[in-house]
Amino acid sequence: MSEIKTLHKSEKFAHASVGALSTFEGKQFVKDATGATSCEISFGTLPTGAEVPFFHSHKENEENYIILSGSGRFQVDDEVFDIAEGSVVRVATNCDRNLKCTSTEPLVYICIQAKEGSLGGYTMTDAAITERANLL
Repeated sequence: MSEIKTLHKSEKFAHASVGALSTFEGKQFVKDATGATSCEISFGTLPTGAEVPFFHSHKENEENYIILSGSGRFQVDDEVFDIAEGSVVRVATNCDRNLKCTSTEPLVYICIQAKEGSLGGYTMTDAAITERANLL
């Protein structure tokens, strides 16, 4: 089982890591390591033939699954479809969901959970270009 580690943290940011995704195993939630207040992010892996051992739904939060490697099948209620590296699946509230790895390599994914309908401004409607000395 991989473990998320907080690497850097201040009042204004947090930097955490699960390490190399090629060797990542299990499921890790990021919220506690980063102190996030707007969403929950988790990293997950499923070995060949494995599936999440339960269906679940959320009352208030939608989930967005981003498939980083591998391939499989995804089920939302009674609809089933193929997923693969690069797939992004949004699942609304009050829908049962599950996923299964069908590839010979592990299915590695990120799941982002946030309150459905809460996104206000985004990209340039919530951003401002600022002037700052580049220290990179």
